[in-house]
Parts: sequence; structure tokens; C-alpha cells
Amino acid sequence: MPRVKGGTVTRRRRKKVIKLAKGYFGSKHTLFKVANQQVMKSYMYAYRDRRQKKRDFRKLWITRINAAARINGLSYSRLMHGLKLAGIEVNRKMLADLAINDAQAFAELANQAKAQLSK
Repeated sequence: MPRVKGGTVTRRRRKKVIKLAKGYFGSKHTLFKVANQQVMKSYMYAYRDRRQKKRDFRKLWITRINAAARINGLSYSRLMHGLKLAGIEVNRKMLADLAINDAQAFAELANQAKAQLSK
């Protein structure tokens, strides 16, 4: 009985991995074993960073809101507390957008938060 050779199936599987490793540095895009390890690692990074992206954006929004809040004489935490007391439900993404693109509207929100805090 003749031995079974991998042939087209193995080549197809390996080519798929090499194609995924296109653009990697050095032997990571040419040698199957190294490319396979790097592709698997890349999938792990992609999985992790899909979750991390959400954290990073929230951190960025908070930084922008804090900067704009301090221009209006409040800290970030006092602004957020004042907005909550005033019953204004604006998410951080929208607040950060207002802070950059519409300083006047942000200042108005900050004044409402201040008014609630001084009560």
C-alpha cells in the first residue's frame, strides 16, 4: 500500500497561512512554521485589541471632557456629578464631541452642572 502524501490539501492550507502573513517582517511572511505562529499571535492581538479599543476611546473622551471642564472652572468628576444632578444624560462620546466642536454648547452644559452643584 503506497504512503499518503499531503499534496494539494497541505499546500492549500499552508498557502492560506502564508497569504495571511503577507507584509510581516523577515521569515514571518515566508516560512510556514514561523508564519503560522505569527498569524496565531496576530489573531490573539486582534481579539484583545477589539476590547481594548473601547477602553482607549473612553479614556480619550474623558481626557477631552476634563480639559474642557477645567476651562469652564470645573473638574471632570464635578461636571459629571452636576450633569447627573441636573438630569442631563449625555454620554461621554457626545460630550467630548461638544467640547471640541461646540465650546458654547459645552459651556452651557457646564453652567447647568455648576448651578446644580451650588444648590
